Amino acid sequence: MRISFIGGGNMATAMIGGMVARGFAGDEVHVVEPDAAKRAQLHADFGVTTSAPDEALPASDAVVFAIKPQQFRTVAEAIAPQLGDALVVSIAAGIRSDAIGRWLGAGRVIRVMPNTPALVQAGIAGAYASPASTDADRQLATRVLESTGEIVWVDDEADLDGVTAISGSGPAYVFYFIESLQAAARAQGFDTETARRLAYQTFAGAVKLAQQSDDDAATLRQKVTSKGGTTERAINALENSQVRSTIIAAAAAAAARSKELGDELGRDAERND
Repeated sequence: MRISFIGGGNMATAMIGGMVARGFAGDEVHVVEPDAAKRAQLHADFGVTTSAPDEALPASDAVVFAIKPQQFRTVAEAIAPQLGDALVVSIAAGIRSDAIGRWLGAGRVIRVMPNTPALVQAGIAGAYASPASTDADRQLATRVLESTGEIVWVDDEADLDGVTAISGSGPAYVFYFIESLQAAARAQGFDTETARRLAYQTFAGAVKLAQQSDDDAATLRQKVTSKGGTTERAINALENSQVRSTIIAAAAAAAARSKELGDELGRDAERND
């Protein structure tokens, strides 16, 4: 087994760390990275093999492209002659599988939308497998991707725009809510550190309770909301401010922008072909 990463940035490092923690041997993972200091750090931390971009790529079962979308075509065309029969996995945002396949001369492409909690092995990724991909390809990709959290497979590549809107951009929505809850605590007179503790642990505890409960989120909310009580007053204020519909609209805007970016990158790819 050999999994090669093209790019050794934060997301690649998170995936590699998770893979090693889940039983991959260091010498089963190879990283192509231009920064010599980063190559040395990856080897020291995980025991992986590394190389510079101008060195030969070892024979691999899968090649994971963990690079910026703007770099993809140039890097892909340089790697293509060395790809062999490797499965292609891309975590580059917006680059669609048909363009990836053209640039690499590969039919078996798995496109992935991860999110930043992958950095602490608590992510969730959406994944799409091109029609030429096999069940074995999906199993291999799942083994790699589950190293940083959960994975949701979609049958239509366009659904990755929705994944981007919910889980890809979602951590920012959560941070926004936590930030607001901290501000509310400060407005009640608490110092910064106490406000932070109240907001962070309230959120973390509520999520843990929800994950471990058989009740859905609406039922859990209702159980906290006593008629005529303080929580009911707060929920009414949120409803009157249309917070729920605003969140839905925000996610729709993110999905629309994800599609726009994919269309733009796709048009650029077609113009350059």
